[in-house]
Amino acid sequence: MKKIFSRPEGLTDTLMRYCPGCGHGIVHRIVGELLIELDIRERTVGIAPVGCSVFADEYFNCDMIQPPHGRGPAVSAGIKRARPECIVFSYQGDGDLASIGTAEIIHAAARNENITVVFINNAIFGMTGGQMAPTTLPGMKSTTSQKGRDVRKQGYPMKVCEMLASLDGPYYLERCAVDTVKNVIKTKKALKMAFQNQLDDKGFCLIEVLSMCPTGWGQTPVQAKKWIGEVMSAYYPLGVYRDRSKEAK
Repeated sequence: MKKIFSRPEGLTDTLMRYCPGCGHGIVHRIVGELLIELDIRERTVGIAPVGCSVFADEYFNCDMIQPPHGRGPAVSAGIKRARPECIVFSYQGDGDLASIGTAEIIHAAARNENITVVFINNAIFGMTGGQMAPTTLPGMKSTTSQKGRDVRKQGYPMKVCEMLASLDGPYYLERCAVDTVKNVIKTKKALKMAFQNQLDDKGFCLIEVLSMCPTGWGQTPVQAKKWIGEVMSAYYPLGVYRDRSKEAK
């Protein structure tokens, strides 16, 4: 019998620990496929800071480093500057990137560091128990906002793509999602572009991915996918927020 679907060589043969319905596994597979399709696996260094993705070093079949919480962009920039022949990507969640790592991501983008950032936005602190994150939507419930996020007390969510697009430095910024097959295909296209831009020495690229967290949201996987399409995407619109290749034209 002909085998038509299998685990990409860019991933290890390891059982993932993510909750059922979580979007991390989908994004992992996309990155794993691209490591092979772009023939970059043997010279890629992945950065997996603290968060649900802290175990990514067990899943990606490439060199991996675990930096302190939020320091992914800084460590990525250091590796890329020291070893420019390497392909470096930082795989970060919203609590890691948009909270303790806010300074690192802003300054890496402002400097147009030639790295690729995979930003998973599930609007909650998934690993530590479902607390309110910098990206938690107004009115959204969490273990630390049980009546819903009150913007008068807790402020408004961080819109990372919009924020970084206000800087002159970034080369390519796009927000995608993995709630439907169509959006998964678009996410792979965006991530491939981000890695190719690094290969071409273009500069800083960040792909934000709206991802399901059924456990943290208190929903079924099916409900979580629907919530991204009907609610989350309305607050965080999908699309390209910066593409300097088109601006140059």
